[in-house]
Amino acid sequence: MLLEIYPFIQMIIVAAFLAFAAALILRLIFNFTDPNPFGAIGRFSYKLKKTTDRFVYPAARLLSNFRINTNYAPLVTLLIAGILVYFALGIIQNTFFIVHNLSESIKNGNVKAFVGFVLYGLLSVLVLFIFIRFLSAWFVFTRNTFLGFVQKVTDPILLPVQRLIPPIGMIDISAMLVLILIGFLQTLVLKIFVYS
Repeated sequence: MLLEIYPFIQMIIVAAFLAFAAALILRLIFNFTDPNPFGAIGRFSYKLKKTTDRFVYPAARLLSNFRINTNYAPLVTLLIAGILVYFALGIIQNTFFIVHNLSESIKNGNVKAFVGFVLYGLLSVLVLFIFIRFLSAWFVFTRNTFLGFVQKVTDPILLPVQRLIPPIGMIDISAMLVLILIGFLQTLVLKIFVYS
């Protein structure tokens, strides 16, 4: 039942992303054409810019740090949004996979598979926390929130890797390296506990 819901959720997320992508592409076009602010298109352009500013501003700030034309910020935002949607869909699918298989292993009385899926689930929570931390780098949050907790949980894992590979602007390559390592550990857990 749970696995049947995922395609519907996936369709909603992809449709929302496509609408967001269309808005960002329109904004990019308006950035370079600079329509008359008193015409209908100019007023629409102003409203679109005002609506998308909170999403585009972090990318514009990043580009300005490297002295790149900030008119390209919608493209950077679109690229980052695409990556985030890809990871979000993976996390949602993974959640459904874990819940479905945990319930199946309980129903079948398979303790080894249950332990494997619990370990796999814990690693998935860590992936989710790193994903949330990556998102939070684009916004300002206080340490007394849930994001402060996420930072405390992920610091012991990410900080040693960040010392080896420091972030480039607002992009943390070390987090991607940690995600690849966790993915490898998840595959290992499934091979040892579930598929052996």
